[in-house]
Amino acid sequence: MFFDGWQGIGRTALVGVLAYLALVVLLRVSGKRTLSKMNAFDLIVTVALGSTLATILLSSDVALAEGLTALAVLILMQYVIAWFSVRSQTVSRLVKAEPTLLVYRGRLLPDALRRERVVDAEIWAAVRAEGIADLAEVAAVVLETDGSFTVVPAVERPEQSTLRNVRGFSGHQEGQDEHGGRPGQPREGSRSVGGGQGML
Repeated sequence: MFFDGWQGIGRTALVGVLAYLALVVLLRVSGKRTLSKMNAFDLIVTVALGSTLATILLSSDVALAEGLTALAVLILMQYVIAWFSVRSQTVSRLVKAEPTLLVYRGRLLPDALRRERVVDAEIWAAVRAEGIADLAEVAAVVLETDGSFTVVPAVERPEQSTLRNVRGFSGHQEGQDEHGGRPGQPREGSRSVGGGQGML
């Protein structure tokens, strides 16, 4: 059916405006963290909010008050989980995955790539997106907790590494220190690209 009457259209318009305004208020109260995509749990909440709002708009079986309650519960749960994860390492580990090191000092880490189900081409695409043509110019590529890639350009002597909380970084750092910190030294479990030249 293309048209079931003006009553349904009027309800959708009225409920849509009220639900949208209520959601804006709830998001303002809960803060910017609610719609962030820092981990899988945040993504689930964002998708659930969109799905709930669509149900409120289109389903006449769901009253506006019930839909707004569902939105409030989702936002409250996200707020509570985020609050506890900031204050408890145990909760944080349960909710959040660790970022994973996929490339270190211009060399792919095959074990990490297989474990995270990432292919070489995806690494190359991420590096190209940063305007880098030579993998040797990359200090690290990290698979973040939200599934995105972070490409870290090579720095000669970093004072405070941003890779400290990345899974696999400490082991490779120790291995590089054993070789005198030379980025060109190959290690077990890593490989270069392009015949050992690190070129994309």
